[in-house]
Amino acid sequence: MNIPQSSYPRIVIIGGGFGGISLAKKLAGQEVQVVLMDKHNYHTFQPLLYQVSTGGLEPDSIAYPIRKVLQGYDNFFFRLAEVDEINTEKRLVMTNIGELKYDYLVIAIGSETNFFGNKALQQNSMAMKTIPQSLNLRSLILQNFEQALLTDDYHEREALMNFVIVGGGPTGVELAGALAEIKKGILPKDYPDLDTRRAQINLVQGGDRILPAMSEIASKKAEDFLEKLGVHVWKDIRVMGYDGKLVTTDTETSFETATLIWAAGVQAVSLKGLDAEEFVTRGNRLKVNRFNQVEGFDSIFAIGDVAYMETEAFPMGHPMMAQPAIQQGELLGRNLVRLMQNKPMKPFVYRDKGNMATIGRNKAVCDLPRFKFQGVFAWFVWMFVHLYFLIGFRNRVVVFINWVYNYVRFDREARLIIRPYKKQLRT
Repeated sequence: MNIPQSSYPRIVIIGGGFGGISLAKKLAGQEVQVVLMDKHNYHTFQPLLYQVSTGGLEPDSIAYPIRKVLQGYDNFFFRLAEVDEINTEKRLVMTNIGELKYDYLVIAIGSETNFFGNKALQQNSMAMKTIPQSLNLRSLILQNFEQALLTDDYHEREALMNFVIVGGGPTGVELAGALAEIKKGILPKDYPDLDTRRAQINLVQGGDRILPAMSEIASKKAEDFLEKLGVHVWKDIRVMGYDGKLVTTDTETSFETATLIWAAGVQAVSLKGLDAEEFVTRGNRLKVNRFNQVEGFDSIFAIGDVAYMETEAFPMGHPMMAQPAIQQGELLGRNLVRLMQNKPMKPFVYRDKGNMATIGRNKAVCDLPRFKFQGVFAWFVWMFVHLYFLIGFRNRVVVFINWVYNYVRFDREARLIIRPYKKQLRT
């Protein structure tokens, strides 16, 4: 890998997500050698992936070069690599570009879409966890309407304009709201020779309410917002299968659709060498103690989505969101320094800053620790928070200008089929 030898302890971070970047920044200026690895050379701001999928933003607005994050830091190295295995006995990270010895290892590889073992759903539905997946979805949505113009088959046209989103969490709710706004404000102008009123957006939730991690008030208000936008909200229904044309459920309800978007859950990415039952628990996550040390190891740590830490306040582990990853990364940066100085580490205590979700123009819900509010003010708060946590001044400016333009013009000009997507259906 051409990483120079150093008298400083070597800290290897696997993953350039919220946790990995937060940790790397915290280690700046310390007497350590930091090697950050990721299979992409950019950090993705995942909360805004749905806007890439729906043509509201271009992907470079929510991505930031990892090397630029590390610019100016001494003894920092980035390697574009896919990690194959961890040799815990020899303290080696095995990758597709070679192997590297570590003194301390931090796993921050994040999560992936969880299809709960359903192969048909995995092969035939669309996920939205990465920028390439979001671009595929954007292309498919637009291609569906182009194809709907060409077909004389009524049922095929209906299926092409029927979208089913599975999962009533923030991702599913925000995507449903964005699609509803496209149907209302953009499709009639883009496709005047197509009856776009026939387009349907269906949000299917397995539980009895959407946004289950938020308050009942927020859930009810979000559902009201969606229904006013024309979204069909289906609750207490579990999707059982999809063959590329028909969605089957555990009820008599079924959907004919050319597009099923799966947003019903995530699981931690597994890593060979740390995938034994003694290390892994629910959601494929690594069991860690209050200092984010992987159980059974003093020098291996896990943060963010991949870390499962049971506490009295969070008996099922911390939520798999950006804030726990950021906070764990910041504390671990300080703890690693304390560890190398033979000082006691400080246990992690999550500071819950609340949850929020946007449903569309002037429509959002916010659950903050002391306040709960919905509507226009919540929408402005949502925008401010997301702009604040975006990495890079340019990205903040570009996203802000796009939002203002879209708001004034009722438009989404990134609806481009740059890379046509071809579905390969399997049964």
